[in-house]
Amino acid sequence: MTETITIYCKNNNVYKDVPLGATLLDIYTAVGSPLKNRPMNARVNNKVEGLTFRCYYPKDVEFIDYTQLSGQRTYVRSLCFVFSKAVHDVLPTATLNLEHPVSKGYFCKIHNGKSIDHQTIEKIRTRMREIIDADIPFRFKNTRTSDAVKLFHERGLFDKELLVETTGMPYTMYYDLDGYINYFYGCLTPSTGYIQLFDIVPYFDGVLLRIPRRSDPQELEPVIKQDKMFQAYKEHLTLLDTVGLNNVGDLNKAIRKGMTPEIIMVSEAMQEKSVAKIAEEIACRFRDNGVRMVLISGPSSSGKTTFCKRLQIQLITNLIHPVSISLDDYFLDREHTPKDEKGEYDFESLYALDLPYFNSDLQKAINGEEIALPTFSFETGSRIYKGNKLKMGPNSILIIEGIHALNPELTSILDDHYKYKVYVSALTSISLDNHNWIPTTDNRLLRRIVRDYRFRGYSAKDTIARWESVRKGEDKWIFPYQENADAMFNSAMLYELAALRKYAEPILMEVLEIEEENAEAYRLLRFLRYFNYIHETELPPTSLLREFLGGSSFSY
Repeated sequence: MTETITIYCKNNNVYKDVPLGATLLDIYTAVGSPLKNRPMNARVNNKVEGLTFRCYYPKDVEFIDYTQLSGQRTYVRSLCFVFSKAVHDVLPTATLNLEHPVSKGYFCKIHNGKSIDHQTIEKIRTRMREIIDADIPFRFKNTRTSDAVKLFHERGLFDKELLVETTGMPYTMYYDLDGYINYFYGCLTPSTGYIQLFDIVPYFDGVLLRIPRRSDPQELEPVIKQDKMFQAYKEHLTLLDTVGLNNVGDLNKAIRKGMTPEIIMVSEAMQEKSVAKIAEEIACRFRDNGVRMVLISGPSSSGKTTFCKRLQIQLITNLIHPVSISLDDYFLDREHTPKDEKGEYDFESLYALDLPYFNSDLQKAINGEEIALPTFSFETGSRIYKGNKLKMGPNSILIIEGIHALNPELTSILDDHYKYKVYVSALTSISLDNHNWIPTTDNRLLRRIVRDYRFRGYSAKDTIARWESVRKGEDKWIFPYQENADAMFNSAMLYELAALRKYAEPILMEVLEIEEENAEAYRLLRFLRYFNYIHETELPPTSLLREFLGGSSFSY
């Protein structure tokens, strides 16, 4: 008699007895294939597993499709494996770097001693389609790290060799695709046939790997213009190449050699140079073109507040007097705040601000009139006045920082020649290895988890639970306007994830396994293991990272 186990499927609240050792793919069919779209992976007891994972004990299982972020990650990783194999098959001596997300896709650089022409791109695309149509299984391998190091070295995968050699984990997993091996952080689809929609197109000096929309997996994401974002990434990649820290393995090796102080100093100096450059450009436009206002925007945990403070110092060194207005003080009274589709107050909306009142004060300030600054009380949900006043002098410039600062509607009453716009974001440029970039959203989420826990009384569970809503607000209210910026400031530092690890790990470990948020907490904990520790005592008090860790010389 076949031994069975009981599986509870969260998607349709079904209990099902399945054979001992059944794969998640088998279980998906047994519970009635509950998803509209094809599953990409599943949460098993609130940990994400690939569909070839076998169950030997009773489990709670929730199947995930492409419309959820975890499912999209699995699809994209699998697509990247197909892409890397196709490049290897078409250009056996080429080196491929999957560098960073941009323009709703992923920028990739193929190093082959010459430019990649349209004909070569078409050969790669055709080879990808052949691999997909063959529906070849991705075979999961798990081996002793010493053996993996040897294997990667023999195959010329030196970036992966260095990564696994410096992480200190006893065993290493990798994947085999018809004899071609590669290392990917996280699970893949069972086979190449799951990857039906993609494209590769020329993009600057490389190619853009296009992926489906999350909201509609039957359509590709549109290619949107993000030239300024691309150049911001490029500048940091050049810095990484200059200091020889292209990947996390390089960073770990440098830390072990005692080079942490130099890495921190170079990273901090690069940021201060960027702040100073922006301040000098503002000063030039202030004197020559009549700029009277600096608008600073960026997504959650991008470091806008510290950037703003450092910029004001640099403006003073340019003999300009900065004064500031906080958009948070112009919220509508609570009862007038718009609500979202769930009937909850939508504080992310532009229309949660009292726009007429804000623009009235803005016009008066620019005209040199004195204004009474409001203060919004989050306790009472209403505007109060504490006697604070603002009056701009002939040498003053107004600083406005907030998520809506680059939205043209916010300051529509003023001509653009009055404005200088800055977009701040943590554009993480260092990668795990040549084929595993680090999402900027992971960088920002880890910052926010640490800051919320240390200074705002929120647990990792609380922060993770709200993150999807925060990101939806960013997609709607921030990202569409980022290319409006006159300057982009990259707040990510070469070393910061190594410094965040010590703080983030104990906070993430407080999330209970029974809680839904454990899937994300567990993923982030596994991700942080790739970084050797850097102790925050080596960070200067003016570091932007201090905004999240504490110990800053700035007041927040």
